[in-house]
Amino acid sequence: MSRKVIFATLNETVVFSKRNKQNQKTIMKTVDNFNFSGQKALIRVDFNVPLDADFNVTDDTRMRAALPTINKILADGGAVILMSHLGRPKEGPTDKYSLKHVVNHLSKLLNKPVAFASDCIGDVATSAATALKAGEVLLLENLRFHKQEEKGDVDFAKQLSTLGTYFVNDAFGTAHRAHASTAIIAQFFPNNKCFGYVMSGELASINKVLTDSEKPFTAIMGGAKVSDKILILEQLINKANNIIIGGGMAFTFVKAQGGKIGKSLVEEDKLETALNILADAKAKGVNIYIPVDAIVADNFANDANKQTVDIKAIPDGWMGLDIGPATEKIYAEVIANSKTILWNGPMGVFEMSSFEHGTKAAAEAIVAATKKGAFSLIGGGDSVAAINKYHFGNDVSYVSTGGGALLEYIESGSLPGVDAVEK
Repeated sequence: MSRKVIFATLNETVVFSKRNKQNQKTIMKTVDNFNFSGQKALIRVDFNVPLDADFNVTDDTRMRAALPTINKILADGGAVILMSHLGRPKEGPTDKYSLKHVVNHLSKLLNKPVAFASDCIGDVATSAATALKAGEVLLLENLRFHKQEEKGDVDFAKQLSTLGTYFVNDAFGTAHRAHASTAIIAQFFPNNKCFGYVMSGELASINKVLTDSEKPFTAIMGGAKVSDKILILEQLINKANNIIIGGGMAFTFVKAQGGKIGKSLVEEDKLETALNILADAKAKGVNIYIPVDAIVADNFANDANKQTVDIKAIPDGWMGLDIGPATEKIYAEVIANSKTILWNGPMGVFEMSSFEHGTKAAAEAIVAATKKGAFSLIGGGDSVAAINKYHFGNDVSYVSTGGGALLEYIESGSLPGVDAVEK
């Protein structure tokens, strides 16, 4: 996966803060600002990775993303203590959610042994951290085995903080949660806290799109529901020149304008919202593109009968599962003329080969625009899955691992895990 840090210099990363109303440049502290020789860096990573039935890691993208930060600290002569969550354990320690299952895989990635502590606080964790020597790595047990983690408990955060001399937040995917290990802990490291390369890369890339974008700026929004994207669309109308709509959410816009959508997905209670979004965009001179045709099916199945129709005239009993060829051409032309591109959400049910063409076409258009000099940011689980499915990860500017954190940052301009380190 592409992992580029935007605006990065030797010792600083330039970003723009929501709190900085004049969009003046501010300096974000990263691991490049510190020498970790003789220090113990407590790093919040995102090792919430999928495991198979035999507890093998099936996608190590997030683990590989953390390697540059870990290796920088080790190269300085520091020791590394890693903390993360895995899954959603509800009843305390649970074997299936133990981080012990990722130790061997991490050891292979780092090409060195990784010690494991069977708890993240208490005597076990303290002893393991105390014994750690320069150049060594320790992984703590799942933070969420303690309910205090998600509650943002101060005492729990304080116990975690005693394990290291520096706090490094490199878990962008959890930065939207005010949990003990992502936000509360930072207060115990007033002068020794910073971002890792994952966090700094994510923040710089997002700010490049939202605050310092080269025009024309095109946002491609897909997915199932308008309700999931209302706040994002409202923000993007103030920033983008073009907004491309695809996926199931398109049919709410189509019906709101009087189109017939058959049995396509629709949010009846969001029809007025869709019209308001269109009116707001028009008033602000933003172009919103809605599909003109669709690939429709008589059943939600890969082998269903399908046909291409005008998106405003979908027959009764048929449902739209992908954008059509005419829409693909229109969208590709808009994307080709863009200098900045944000993609969040597929154009159709790309998981089914019969209805993936629109999503793949959008991805190909983004890749082509990127090769011509556009900056492209891919964010959101389905968009990232699509880029990876088509092996385009290295052909776009940046692929975000953030998911919900990315969307919340676009909506609000800040995140608890970011603000805590910047204080």
